[in-house]
Order: sequence, then structure tokens, then C-alpha cells
Amino acid sequence: MNYLRSSRLKLLAIVASGLILSGLASASETKIGFVDMQRLFDQAPIAVKANKKLTAEFAKRELELQKLGKQIKTQQETLEKSGTTMSEAERRNRERDLSEASREFQRKQREFREDLDVRRNEAMAIVIERANKALKQIAESEKYDLIVQDAVYFSPRIDITDKIIKALADDGKLPAQ
Repeated sequence: MNYLRSSRLKLLAIVASGLILSGLASASETKIGFVDMQRLFDQAPIAVKANKKLTAEFAKRELELQKLGKQIKTQQETLEKSGTTMSEAERRNRERDLSEASREFQRKQREFREDLDVRRNEAMAIVIERANKALKQIAESEKYDLIVQDAVYFSPRIDITDKIIKALADDGKLPAQ
């Protein structure tokens, strides 16, 4: 992942350098923009709505997991407190039950995270698709030569994130899922 990002940044730097140098050679100005994708995911209305929808969709399962976690913790504490006064067989049975409950809890947690990640990726794919459409429209209408989404450094004067957020706000509602 880091290798891919590093390669992408190097390629972007080479392309940007080439555009700048070719722009200087032809005496025309190269127009470059930057979009902060993290800020877009945090502030764009479509992304905010998607996050709220995901939170509502997974809230019940999250509460069930929290409840199950508390029950296991209570069982663990009970076993620690009264384990010395129990018969050997009873203590082993309770330890086995606790172990099974812990494995079940971990399985459910893993499934929850996987399901949440899948749904989050689906929702963010919609945001990215719409952002890319808005970005392309802005790039064409304002005659940008290059728009970058990842940068080590960028000047605030080339940041067009607010324009993209505004375009997404004007875009309307989330599609039915």
C-alpha cells in the first residue's frame, strides 16, 4: 500500500513537473488544483448523510456487542471472585463456557467490523464517484491542467476542496440503496 502510494506520488510529481516545464516553455500558465479527500469525506453533505445512515444501520448490532462484552466481563469477574470456592468440575465448566462465549464474541465482533467495512466502502464509492464527476466538471469549466488528490504539500491558493463540497451539496440526495 505504501509502495503504491509512493509510486503514485512520484508519478504525480513527474507529471506535474512536466506540465509546469512545458507550460513555461510555451509561455502559458499551468493551472493546478488540489482536493483534500479526507476533508471531503468529513464535510461533504453526501458523505455526512452516508455516515449517519451507516451509524443508524449498525447501531443495534453495536449495542448488542457491547451488551455481550459486558456479560462476558461480568462472567470473568464472577469466576475470578468465586472460582476458588467452586468445585473443580464446576470451575472447569464455567471456564469452558467463558471461553466459548469469548470466542463467539470475537467472531461476532469480526463479522460486525467486516460488514461495516463493506458497507462503508460501498457508501464511500458513491461519494468518490460523485466527487470525481464534480471534480471533472470543475476542471473542464475552469480549465485546470492538473488536479491532485494526494500531496505532501499544497498551497491553500490551489485548494479547490470547498468547490467540490459545494458542488456535491448542490448535487442532491443519496441514491436509493
